[in-house]
Amino acid sequence: MLENWILTILVSVGVGSVLFMVALFVLLKNNVHAKIFWNEIVLEKITNFVMDQSKEQRILNSVSYNAVKGDPESVLDCIDKYCSQKEWAMNVGDEKGLILDNVVKEADPTTALELGTYCGYSAIRIARLLKPKAHLFSIEFNPEFVPIAKEIIEIAGLSDKVTILEGHAQDIIPQLKSKYDVDTLDFVFLDHWKERYAPDTILLEECGLLRKGSILLADNIIYPGAPEFLEYIRNHKRFECTNYPSHLEYMKVEDAMEKAVYLG
Repeated sequence: MLENWILTILVSVGVGSVLFMVALFVLLKNNVHAKIFWNEIVLEKITNFVMDQSKEQRILNSVSYNAVKGDPESVLDCIDKYCSQKEWAMNVGDEKGLILDNVVKEADPTTALELGTYCGYSAIRIARLLKPKAHLFSIEFNPEFVPIAKEIIEIAGLSDKVTILEGHAQDIIPQLKSKYDVDTLDFVFLDHWKERYAPDTILLEECGLLRKGSILLADNIIYPGAPEFLEYIRNHKRFECTNYPSHLEYMKVEDAMEKAVYLG
């Protein structure tokens, strides 16, 4: 009797475990929120604990070991390969990176600004396309990301084209003219906190940093989304907008980028 009861419990636990794993697999396959949660909260935290280093440090290690020093394309390819095959990360990625490339070429900026450096992936994509005396300022608030981004950008051979400014965009933007000798910005890439897209765009206007023809490009306007930003730029005659459908970096999930040309 006792043996039958124990066997029933074991079978129930086994069946329950299988059903749980199947349900988890289906959830991770079909739900982007679950995928991001699993990658960013569960797997990343476990890997960080086991390896005693951050995901961003592991990306840097991969670049250091595998990329060709002084070759931006090699660095970008290395990061894309790592983040698509091993650990998902919030770079703009290879697919949307082509959109970024084309808009940067269109803007042909002398002075560019990036909001959100992370590991330096998009900074490298932008800086490698800049003309000889052009420069990119990139703002990153996370002090743990800054040295990693600087080292990856150095490996790409683009340190002379990029200045990383550590702090919050709302604090640094008002200092660009006085402290960093920026007159106006030809190109701005928004890829930081999505709720800051709209207020930081307004701040750029208020600080006189946008000129007629300045181009803004915003990432992740569908996932995780930036509705306030879209409402602002699409409902003001000062902006002419273009939408670029795409996918979330390294995933088959609908996303898009939005270009806004400032008309003054």
